Parts: sequence; C-alpha cells; structure tokens
Amino acid sequence: MLLEGIETLLVLAEEGTMSRTGSRLYISQSAVSKRIAKLETTLGTKLIIPAGRLIKLTPDAHALIKNVGPSFNEIRGLIFEHQNIDDQSIITIDCSETLVAGYLSHALGQYFQHDKYIAITTHHTPVIVENIQSGKASIGFCAGHLPANSRFIAEHLMDEPFKVVFNQPLLTLPTAIVTNDLKNPSNISQAAILQKRGIMPIMEMDSYTAAAQLALAGMLPALVPNSIVKTLNIHTKFCFEFEELAELTRPIHLIYRQNSYKLPRVKKLIETIAGAVATTT
Repeated sequence: MLLEGIETLLVLAEEGTMSRTGSRLYISQSAVSKRIAKLETTLGTKLIIPAGRLIKLTPDAHALIKNVGPSFNEIRGLIFEHQNIDDQSIITIDCSETLVAGYLSHALGQYFQHDKYIAITTHHTPVIVENIQSGKASIGFCAGHLPANSRFIAEHLMDEPFKVVFNQPLLTLPTAIVTNDLKNPSNISQAAILQKRGIMPIMEMDSYTAAAQLALAGMLPALVPNSIVKTLNIHTKFCFEFEELAELTRPIHLIYRQNSYKLPRVKKLIETIAGAVATTT
C-alpha cells in the first residue's frame, strides 16, 4: 500500500491534477485522493495543497519525491525483470512520436503480422527514460541527449540532422525561428547552438509537427528533424540547410534494461528496430 501511494504521488507531481493522474493510472479521481490521504497518514505529513483546479505539492512532498523517486523506479524495474515474458506477453515499446512515424511505421506494420503482442506508447524522452527504468516499457526509442549514469543500455543508432522549413525561399540564415520545447532536457543543447548563431527561438512548440505546419503556413521558419520531413512528406523546395547549423543534430537511441535483451522476443524486436532505422537512413 505504501508503494502504491508513492507511485500515485509521483504521477500526480507530473500530471498536476487528480483527474489526469487517475486517467494515467486507470483509477478513479476519488481513488487517487484516497491513496494520497493514506500516504499522508502513514508518513504523518501533508503532501498536497489544492490550488484551484491544480494540486500544489508541499515542501515535504518535493523532498520525498527527490529522495525516493529514483529508487522507487529502479525497484519497479528490478521487479519487472523477474516477470516471465512468454509468446503472448505484451512487449511495450515507448517511442518518440516523430521517430516511430518517420522510421518504424512500415517495419512494425510487417512485424505485427507475426507477433501481435506488441504495444506502442509515445512520450517525450524524459518519460521514455523513466518508463524503461521502472519497467513500464521494455524498449525505448528516443531522440536527444540522455541523462548520465542511467542504469540501462543505450544503443546509439544515428545523429539525426535538422532542416529549416519555410514556405518561402531562404537565402540567408533566419534570425527568428520556431523550435520544439528547449526546456526539455533532451533538447537543451539546441539552445546553445542557436544562441551562438544569433537565432532567436520565438516560439517553442510541444510538437515538431505543429512547428512544421506553422512554417509551411508562412508564420516563421521552423527547425524540424528529418523524421518529420519524411513523415509529412515536406517537399525539398521548402527545406533548407545552412552550413552554420551543420552541428545541429539530435542523437537517436534504443534504450533497454540489460536483462530484457536476454529475452529472445525482446532481442528480436530490438534488432528489428535497429535494422529498420539503418535501412531508412
């Protein structure tokens, strides 16, 4: 019961509301409230404070998350490693939405014909990392820089280049641009490169697809990875490359727990994904 309460608090810290937390955990809003109340009673301290529609965490809650969160995810991951994966067990691949659309749609479509017990979820890289560490997913396919000293295998597949997309000719490097969220730890290296080149990120979107669509509508040029150019089939006349931005790439990784790779079905799926990326690029 204590672990259940801690898991609920960790999700609540990410989601910010009881309702979204309940949706993510597949329980009711009242069940979320009861779990948090039981955890508060067990610990003898207040963990949350209502703040309108959102929930505000107390200093004690922040301290608990900081101290217990990483270890809790690792414990869940260790438990996951002791689960038996047979021919009908679901193997979850947690992916970047841009990567699965740009590089894996055809390969996974074919793969699903002989192994239908595959599930795909999409998140940003920090959540993918968390899900691999906790065992919520067996395989992660993610873009951007990974945290140091992580307890999983990170297989580097490629460094994906970016294009500047716009619906009008660009003869010189733009001074203002639409990017993806640069506060995301996996994207933070982009900010330094853009600053060095005197390019101002005017808007930071949550989706590269949205950034590309704004650029194609003529709002501002957008920084878009090759996988999105491929997925949206953006014509080459709207894609521009500048020597000054050649260093602007994002590393693409497959991540998984070491023991997961020992399982034949997981190993085969990892090798299929790696092969599909190599073939596509």
